[in-house]
Amino acid sequence: MPRLNPLGRRLEPFAISNITLHLVIAQTFVYLATMFGYVDPLRWVLVPTLVMHGEPWRLITFLFMPPPSHWALIAFALYFIYFSGTALEQHWGTLRYNLFLLTCYLLTVGGAFVAPNFISTNVYIGAAIFLAFAYTHPDVEALLLFIIPAKMKWLGLFECAVLFFQLVRGDIATRLGIIAAVASVLGFIARDLSSDVRSGRRRMKLQATRAAQEAAEREPRHRCYVCGKTDQTNPEMDFRYCSKCVGDQCYCPEHIRNHVHVLTETK
Repeated sequence: MPRLNPLGRRLEPFAISNITLHLVIAQTFVYLATMFGYVDPLRWVLVPTLVMHGEPWRLITFLFMPPPSHWALIAFALYFIYFSGTALEQHWGTLRYNLFLLTCYLLTVGGAFVAPNFISTNVYIGAAIFLAFAYTHPDVEALLLFIIPAKMKWLGLFECAVLFFQLVRGDIATRLGIIAAVASVLGFIARDLSSDVRSGRRRMKLQATRAAQEAAEREPRHRCYVCGKTDQTNPEMDFRYCSKCVGDQCYCPEHIRNHVHVLTETK
């Protein structure tokens, strides 16, 4: 909005360009350090109770923990986060993208403190990045697992289904992480979503109007009241109207002089 432009100009120097690349590189190094035993994952994850007992570094280090999985899946996940985040930064601009990540971070940390004894991860921050990218780039094709081509809108719908399942079946920390991610995405696409809904309604109304016009154009101008022949089924016929019938009763040449006159208004 225009009123935020002055604030945006003040914050712009603090925005970090290519921040997704920095996060991916950091997670890669942490994964390698963990694999060789230089990092203890249990001392890096976010556990609010431990933060309140003198381990504040967990508020930052949990961002650099890669998802716990096979190395091939981790590589794919990091690639996808980089791909989605970079495109999102180009689409939104560096400042807005930074603010989006900051919102994801703050909501995730805030939600974690609601259930302080549970472990919270950055998995759903990555999910938020992906969902925002899928919404802003629905027709972009990506190679699922580097093999299967799929459009982002379908992958986004699949991700929504997975998150819903996890929301229903997961523990309190999982639910809070999902709520934080979804709230972050909705907060940043709300205006675009509202605009799309209005555009969709206008498009549906226009399509309905066009359909009605086309239906009216297909409707015959003349239809015989007796046999039902029309100027479309029999364009060679000269249809006429009977002056003795009540209403606009049309007849084909065969029935114009051979019909029972309509003496009352038909409905």
